[in-house]
Amino acid sequence: MHVTEAGSGVPLVLLHQSPLSGAMFLPALSLLAAAGFRAIAIDTPGFGASDPPPAPQSIAAHAEALLPALDALGCGRVHMLGNHTGASTAAAFAARHPGRIDRLILNGVALLDDAERAFFAGFEFAPLVLRADGSHLADAWQQRLKATPGWTDLGAMHRHLVTMLANPDRYFWGFDAVFAHDLAADLARITAPTLVFTNSGDDLYAASCRAAAAWPNWAFRSLNGGTHDIIDEQPGAWAGIVTDFLKAEPPAVVLGPPAVI
Repeated sequence: MHVTEAGSGVPLVLLHQSPLSGAMFLPALSLLAAAGFRAIAIDTPGFGASDPPPAPQSIAAHAEALLPALDALGCGRVHMLGNHTGASTAAAFAARHPGRIDRLILNGVALLDDAERAFFAGFEFAPLVLRADGSHLADAWQQRLKATPGWTDLGAMHRHLVTMLANPDRYFWGFDAVFAHDLAADLARITAPTLVFTNSGDDLYAASCRAAAAWPNWAFRSLNGGTHDIIDEQPGAWAGIVTDFLKAEPPAVVLGPPAVI
């Protein structure tokens, strides 16, 4: 598994959304390092520079793959932040390995209702068919435009599309894993101090608010505007909320069994 690191403090593991890589955290990595964290952005198997598994993996399998990676990095208990698909993986890890998690941040929670599932089903998640005239590139660009209403950062749009295009045969594996996963069951097992973190322009904003309402003992923070590229768009504000939660003493949550959906 490929990792990108900055800093030398308390380990903070960062898990990316699909179909991106740990590079999505680069705009905030130096800020987190300056705040005293060893920021560790991990590429999920099959994404970024991590070797692909022989077949698509479940969210639970992605979570289990973190154990040997953390051991190899010399990390015992860690803070963990997951973004979108990464949030599902982080929740799965925290539910299964509570002794390895100090504090947890779920940045974009895919606790989807039927309407949201229907919306995401409207996107074509399948291997990208390469065409000699390059029209597949234009089609992929149009799909990203459709998926990112309100975008403002052209550079981020380009970078993240290039990341997706690097894995044309498997970029959608993470989406399939999320839609097949029982996230609510994992959320109900989490005991770590937890922050639900979102932004009002994110496509998982309503779903994240739903999770925060269902688990009122968790902390909740939201930024105004932005898209699912919020780390590119507002890196300082994003890193500030992450840092504030992780450094709060005592933890800014009430521990105990979570509310039931």
